[in-house]
Amino acid sequence: MARTVLVKRDAITQTRIVDTALPPLGDGEVRLTIESFSVTANNVTYAVVGDAFGYWNFFPGEGEWGVVPMWGHAVITESRHADLTVGERVYGYLPMAETLDVLPDNVSAGGFVDAAAHRQPMSPIYNQYARLAADPEHDPGREAERMIFGPLFKTGFLIESFMRREAWFGAEAMICTSASSKTAMATASVARDKSPQVRRIGLTSAGNVKFVRAGGFYDVVMAYEQIADLPQVPSVLVDFAGNAALIHAVHTALADNLKYSCTVGATHVGAGFGQVGGPLPGPEPVLFFAPHHAVAAIQELGPKAFGAAVAASWVRFIGEAGSTVKVDERSGLEAAAEAFVATAEGRADPGVGIVIRP
Repeated sequence: MARTVLVKRDAITQTRIVDTALPPLGDGEVRLTIESFSVTANNVTYAVVGDAFGYWNFFPGEGEWGVVPMWGHAVITESRHADLTVGERVYGYLPMAETLDVLPDNVSAGGFVDAAAHRQPMSPIYNQYARLAADPEHDPGREAERMIFGPLFKTGFLIESFMRREAWFGAEAMICTSASSKTAMATASVARDKSPQVRRIGLTSAGNVKFVRAGGFYDVVMAYEQIADLPQVPSVLVDFAGNAALIHAVHTALADNLKYSCTVGATHVGAGFGQVGGPLPGPEPVLFFAPHHAVAAIQELGPKAFGAAVAASWVRFIGEAGSTVKVDERSGLEAAAEAFVATAEGRADPGVGIVIRP
C-alpha cells in the first residue's frame, strides 16, 4: 500500500489522504519511492490553473479530487528496466505521495523520460527525470535549495530571456507583483545580471516589505497600497499573484506607460486569476507558459549553451537567495497537506522553504 494526498480541484484548500494498493510492475517499468519534495507557491499555481494547462493530468486522481505535482527526489526501489537499478536516485516531477511508477524511455547516463501514455499530451519538460549520479545540477549539499528554488528559478530565467529577446518591449522598468515569491526573486536576479538597464520594482504586501528589501533583488520595493505612486516610465508588468484587482490597479496606474503585461503565477488564491472586471487600460495580459518559452530559448542558444547559461545564473542566484530562506523539513504526508493549504491560503512564511519527507 502507498499513500497519496488528494486535493479537491475546485476547492484546493480541501485535502484528503488515500491508501492505494501497489500494482505489479509491467515490463520496463520502475517504481520510485519518494524521498523528499518542496511545497511552494508554484505548486499552488499548478492547482489553480490545473485545468487550463493540464497539470491535473500528470498524476491521475479520483474524479473531482486531483494530485498536485511537486518537484523532488526519489529512489528506485523496484525495477523491471535493464538499465535502471534499485538504489539509484533521481530528481524530477513527482506526486504529493509516497511512490510513483514510471515507464522510462530515452534512457541515458544523465536521465530518462516517463513514457507513460497519459503523460504524453503534456509538455515533455515535465516528464524528464535526472539521474543524480551524472547530473551536473546536483549538489548533495544543496538538495533542499534545488527543490525549493530550482523550478521557480528556471521560470524566472525564461521570463528574463523572453523579455530580452523582445527588447523589453521598450520598457525602462519591470514591475513584479508578489515580489516575495521565489519566482519573482529569481526573475529579478537574472534581470539584474543580464538586463541591468531595466529598473526592478517589487510590489508586495506591507508585512513582507522588510523581507523583500533584505533580499536585495529589487531597486525599489513598494507595498500594494502604493501602486498609485509607481514611476511613470515605460514598464512591463510580470504578475505572480493572479489577482484581478491588483492587475487592474497596476494597469490603471500606468495606463499608456504599460508596454506589456504577463501573468505567471497565482499566489493570491480566489482573487480572480485570469479574470479582470471592467475595461482594462493598457495591453491585454498574456499568460506566461514556461515550457513554450523554454523551447524558444533552447532553439535560440542551442541545448548546450542554454544549459550552461542556466547553470551560471543558478549558481549566482542560489548563492544570494540561499541565505534568505530557512529550510524547514517536515515528515509525513499530513504535513505536506497542511503546508499546501497554508500556502494556498497565504499563511506560509516567505522566509521559510518547506521540504517534506513523506
